[in-house]
Amino acid sequence: MYQRVREYAAEHHMLQQSDIVIAGISGGADSICLLFVLLRLKKEIGFSVTAVHVHHGLRADSADRDAGYVEKICREQGIELVTFHEDVRAYARQHKLTEEEAGREVRRAAFMEVLKQKGGTKIALAHHQNDNVETLLLNLCRGTGLKGIGGIPPAEGVWIHPLLCLKRKEVESYLEERGISYCTDETNLEDGYARNKIRNHVVPYLEAEINVQSSDHMAETMRQMRLLGEYVETETRRYKKACICTDESGFILLQKEAYVHVPEALRPYVVHSILCQSAGKSKDIEAVHVRLVRELMDKQVGRRISLPYGVTAERSYEGIRFAKEGQSSGGKEETADMHMTSRVIERTPQMRTFPKSPYTKWFDYDIIKNTVKMRHREPGDYLTIDREGRTQKLKQYFINEKIPREKRDRIWLVADGHHIMWVVGGRQNQSYQVTEHTKRILVIEVDGGEKDGRDC
Repeated sequence: MYQRVREYAAEHHMLQQSDIVIAGISGGADSICLLFVLLRLKKEIGFSVTAVHVHHGLRADSADRDAGYVEKICREQGIELVTFHEDVRAYARQHKLTEEEAGREVRRAAFMEVLKQKGGTKIALAHHQNDNVETLLLNLCRGTGLKGIGGIPPAEGVWIHPLLCLKRKEVESYLEERGISYCTDETNLEDGYARNKIRNHVVPYLEAEINVQSSDHMAETMRQMRLLGEYVETETRRYKKACICTDESGFILLQKEAYVHVPEALRPYVVHSILCQSAGKSKDIEAVHVRLVRELMDKQVGRRISLPYGVTAERSYEGIRFAKEGQSSGGKEETADMHMTSRVIERTPQMRTFPKSPYTKWFDYDIIKNTVKMRHREPGDYLTIDREGRTQKLKQYFINEKIPREKRDRIWLVADGHHIMWVVGGRQNQSYQVTEHTKRILVIEVDGGEKDGRDC
């Protein structure tokens, strides 16, 4: 079992020697298994681990017991533990959430707080295959898109799930074989939460009455959907870039002439992405809003609809113009700052595929000469444009790409001195490409800021 987790973590590049891992430890079988697996991986790889336990204030004495057990285990294993005491019931009332939703938000906030305090790089959670199957069924019952059908991703940003390749029974067997005890949350046996109903009744029925391998098949479907989702995301970005510009007042314009060439299957994703960009948020941007925008394209000029976060969409001669309440006309607003995260990983023979996302890139770390910086353009900047080593001034690149002069100073660059490694959202320098001779890889991810959309 350990070997499977080790290979799974390596396949998804979850853990490196330089990582500072924040591990969520509740005291249950899943999280205790995660802790002991991480400790063994720690000996092999060399990262550090800090445990975090969140006392939800819901189960009185049994919750105190769980907290005490986690403290005992961490003390015996020499692992630093940070414990939070929260009133989840009060939080749920205040924010109008279910206790299940409130608990999730409180835990995530605690993990992120410790990540920041410790300078952490990863947050490890103990979800396994059964949890993923429950998530899929919940998403399907509540209504979901492609991302929801993909279930819990193995690794996304700082969040990693090393046990997703295991079933609950395998986790429990691992602990029993080694004589490691764990706590049992008695509320998991009750049907108070929708997830518990699926766990206690739906999944057992499917495996007993429909197909004993139901969970395995659903896990494989989620894996395929995640791969498909990555492809759709890449294609969505490409078509969105071709479809949008900023008009003379600085508002986002979805151009009908280009939009009609977007494949029908991708149109909802393109519109959703534009809505999220216009709003500055993705939460509460739902299918109904996407449908309203798509229907607006077929209505007469001047028709307007209101959308979440003060966004309005108006049919114009060219297409649909998006504006946000409080946004001034007569010039484009600066969007949020771009954020860059980076880490160095050792290349292994198993690394044959590289990220496809336009906003995650890998570079040959050992050929970098200066401190890598993320900045805007400076005089003397240049790119290497082919494997023969031919170079091009950054200004000429902008001209060739038909990027307007007024936008060029806002484009983010990743630079090694004046050698531009990456025009974010665009070209990656040929000189820094990972090859068969690469020993160490610099992974750079960017998020936020102005990444898409050319002026009209």
